Amino acid sequence: MIILEAEGLAITFGGIRAIDQVSLAVDGGQVFSIIGPNGAGKTTLLNLFSGLYRPLDGRVRLAGEDVTGQAPDRLARRGLSRTFQNLQIFFRMTALENVMVGHHRLERTGILADLLHLPAVRRQNAKTRQAAHAALARLGLAAQADRVASALPYGALKRLEIARALASEPQVLLLDEPAAGCNPVETKELEGIIRAIARDGVTVVLVEHDMRLVMNVSDRIHVLANGRTLAEGGAAEVRTNPDVVAAYLGIHGTQEATRAVG
Repeated sequence: MIILEAEGLAITFGGIRAIDQVSLAVDGGQVFSIIGPNGAGKTTLLNLFSGLYRPLDGRVRLAGEDVTGQAPDRLARRGLSRTFQNLQIFFRMTALENVMVGHHRLERTGILADLLHLPAVRRQNAKTRQAAHAALARLGLAAQADRVASALPYGALKRLEIARALASEPQVLLLDEPAAGCNPVETKELEGIIRAIARDGVTVVLVEHDMRLVMNVSDRIHVLANGRTLAEGGAAEVRTNPDVVAAYLGIHGTQEATRAVG
């Protein structure tokens, strides 16, 4: 079943088409990667999916429903969550508190109940805290729950952002460069995490430059160049596509992709 779909998406910045008639379909439970050179439009495409940008042309569908241009909070309520290339962490809050923020969309109590300190609020807070602990454990961060985020190493912060996104219990998780700045050990940990998320039934749309990671985790790979679709297919098909090699992978990238062990 198709869970996320783009049909003829296009957006222009200053007369330049950053995304030009891109169409794709992501099946539920897949790891679907979007790759391409710098400036290809990868993050712009995620911004169109997540409601940060409204397309000039085309449609976005989530679980069969047209959600084109809907605000990020509405899309979160519909089951779409994301991380960002640049960390969006509350550094003065603990790891646990950061993840509790991600669970907020699932809370049912209102402002009046909070002001009156009703029992329902206490029950809701306990449920949110429990869900946040579970998300941290899922990302290998259980021992860091009470540490202030600013004291965590960079790799842990990248995982913390994923934990917060998962706390909203999404159907679709958009990951924008989760391995950027991570060392090989941290990247290998991310590989296992992404696979586990997909096994649990969450569809992952991954934008990433680390070709070994991409080739190891992806069910499908969509290649962009200059805002347009260049190719799409499985890992073996993409890494041997001459157009992809010429436009993006080159010799070094092809070697890295070939060394992926799955």
